[in-house]
Amino acid sequence: MKLYFTPGACSLAPHIALRELGISCELQKVDLATHRTDTGEDYYTINPKGYVPAITLDNGELLTEVAVILQYLADQKPASGLSPRSGTMDHYRLIEWLNFITSEIHKQFGPMFNPKITPEWKQNQMNALGRRFDYLSTHLNNRNFLLGDSFTIADAYLFTVLSWSGYLNMDLGKWPRIKDYIARVAARPAVKEAMREEGLIK
Repeated sequence: MKLYFTPGACSLAPHIALRELGISCELQKVDLATHRTDTGEDYYTINPKGYVPAITLDNGELLTEVAVILQYLADQKPASGLSPRSGTMDHYRLIEWLNFITSEIHKQFGPMFNPKITPEWKQNQMNALGRRFDYLSTHLNNRNFLLGDSFTIADAYLFTVLSWSGYLNMDLGKWPRIKDYIARVAARPAVKEAMREEGLIK
């Protein structure tokens, strides 16, 4: 397999999952400004959508979208516990969280990286994220991870998007449970390995 990634982007989530699962995978860095890989390939010829992550499977098929890639990876090693067994209520809860992270957190952060964002638009995004953080903070009360005491692929995704608050200088002081959650996930060996590989930490 080959994972196409950009350091610190949402592709960090499947990178973390790969490390957690102990699955070997070639990494290919993509410059999203030029849409070139670090080997000089036109990324659009690999993934017509133009964004990361994308993963090429051993049979040559291309798989895209964070939540789908995460579920595919977890399904390669079902005994890992990174995804509850299909058909269980816990598995539907996992899907529920993956969808919430995608639509209600990830997509709220996205516009804030646009250099043309207006102060009014930015404040609107901040207000929306604040409401999501309020909900998330309540959920994390007495829970180490989204589904309880077990780290799952949803946590890999949530940690990745929450880490963007640092790049945007967002003050998370109002949500100490979220700050604790970020620190707890960041301390995991697999997370450190992925972040170090991407040059995000030393």
